Amino acid sequence: MLRYIAFADELSAWFGKVFAWSVVIMTLGVSYEVVVRYLFSAPTAWAFDLSYMLYGTMFMMAGAYTLSRDGHVRGDFIYRLWRPRVQAAVELVLYIIFFFPGVTALILAGWKYAARSFRYLEVSSNSPAGIPIFQFKAVIMAAGILLFMQGIAQVFRCVVCLQTGTWPRAAEDVEETEKVLMEAKTLDVLHHGSEAVDLPFIHPDKHPDNQPDRDGEDR
Repeated sequence: MLRYIAFADELSAWFGKVFAWSVVIMTLGVSYEVVVRYLFSAPTAWAFDLSYMLYGTMFMMAGAYTLSRDGHVRGDFIYRLWRPRVQAAVELVLYIIFFFPGVTALILAGWKYAARSFRYLEVSSNSPAGIPIFQFKAVIMAAGILLFMQGIAQVFRCVVCLQTGTWPRAAEDVEETEKVLMEAKTLDVLHHGSEAVDLPFIHPDKHPDNQPDRDGEDR
């Protein structure tokens, strides 16, 4: 189970980080549109399609990556009060009842939309440029498959936690500055404005991110 968890996490992270570059392409495209529209009065016929298709692709393909990093929204004000085994039991039931049926429906619907779109080589109806969009319909199915694979890893995490009483440690990743400061109990430094503030040294072994339990658990 641990080997599969590591494999699924790495796969989800690879796809998430590759498709994260979509935001760079999207930014360049929108910036070009702004320049030619307002400086040269020559708007493009493709910038709008580029922006919403790349944003949708990035959003969909990052779903499994976010799940692997426990980044999706949950009722933390209740969840954080439970012991790890209770958390794992509740998550396991929710994955079986809600997650897998929903993701399976996403895969089947994605296959239906993509197959129909590929049959007649669908183009965008939102611009006169006729931008091909059939390839982007396949993203729905691909994102669903990645989510399903990552969901199996999350179920294995629940099983391991039920057996050991601790959550398997997730791969190291970036964290928002505010979250790091809150966990390190140094959020008050944000109120000092531009003046220099010394941050307390936290030994790596004692950092909250290196502890086995989920956020909010006593360590």
